Amino acid sequence: MSSTETRRTALDATHRALGATMTDFAGWDMPLRYASERDEHVAVRTRAGLFDLSHMGEITVTGPQAAALLDHALVGNIGGVKPGRARYTMICREDGGILDDLIVYRLADTEYMVVANASNAQTVLDALTERAAGFDAEVRDDRDAYALLAVQGPESPGILKSLTDADLDGLKYYAGLPGTVAGVPALIARTGYTGEDGFELFVKPEHAVALWQALTEAGEGVGLVPCGLSCRDTLRLEAGMPLYGHELTTSLTPFDAGLGRVVKFEKEGDFVGRAALAEAAERAASQPPRVLVGLVAEGRRVPRAGYQVVAGGEVVGEVTSGAPSPTLGRPIAMAYVDAAHGAPGTEGVGVDIRGSHEPYEVVALPFYKRQK
Repeated sequence: MSSTETRRTALDATHRALGATMTDFAGWDMPLRYASERDEHVAVRTRAGLFDLSHMGEITVTGPQAAALLDHALVGNIGGVKPGRARYTMICREDGGILDDLIVYRLADTEYMVVANASNAQTVLDALTERAAGFDAEVRDDRDAYALLAVQGPESPGILKSLTDADLDGLKYYAGLPGTVAGVPALIARTGYTGEDGFELFVKPEHAVALWQALTEAGEGVGLVPCGLSCRDTLRLEAGMPLYGHELTTSLTPFDAGLGRVVKFEKEGDFVGRAALAEAAERAASQPPRVLVGLVAEGRRVPRAGYQVVAGGEVVGEVTSGAPSPTLGRPIAMAYVDAAHGAPGTEGVGVDIRGSHEPYEVVALPFYKRQK
């Protein structure tokens, strides 16, 4: 397949039949929205939404030294993850720059699934393959082996329970178990990118349509709607979750992004980026150059990525993500700002929107936290 050819998920015809607005995302033709992105967003916050996330990159790592390889290649303590559990982590360059943020599932003692962002899947695959040298472990590209569906929102446990006899009540956040959903074999994971309770279902591509239809029918009575990437972005923004290419880049370390907690210096052995990250940790502890904060608009104008954050006529930061927040009813943004202007409640901060300095309130992230 040529690198310029757009890839389509197993649910492509389903999305088109539903009238989805499609968009190119990291080389995949993906649904942006089906009807109103605001309505889709509200459905996930109050009822449930169904997503196709089959563009995500699954990489399987197996073998006697699979854990040792991942502990060397990633910044987290992956060997400490119990079978059936998952961990949020990152893969960094030798200089500490973030190549991608990942979720790693430990499927068995010597089998892991690494889930990378679509835009970085090849980069992560290449890095893991290169870093596997000398380890008794195999890195396998399984991007074509899975379709990924997500059902998110407060009604999602009830919807899924009607289709499976898997123990969902016993399934903790960031855990996964093999099961059958509507007769389809699946890895059922209690993970998501919306700030709500929900599940991600990894299945074979040939089972994706049947599972989508079964979930749609099971959710009809409680207001489940199909959801596109547009509302997924506003949901993750409200939840203060970083997006690669916006809050996370190769020019930033996890400490710059306020996510130093994912770096586990206490694990045994060396790992790629350890020395640079130790220096970054010291810098962050003494005098962080910039900090990631939330901004809430006092007016109606929406900030976008790349807009300058200003205070006292000086540029003090840059917006990384911005959008209208359906939950707050006002525009919101995440931004890196000078530490002197990073404390919640800091006054006199604005965003330069086409030459006009619009006033913004600095707040702690996340903007939205669901009631447990």
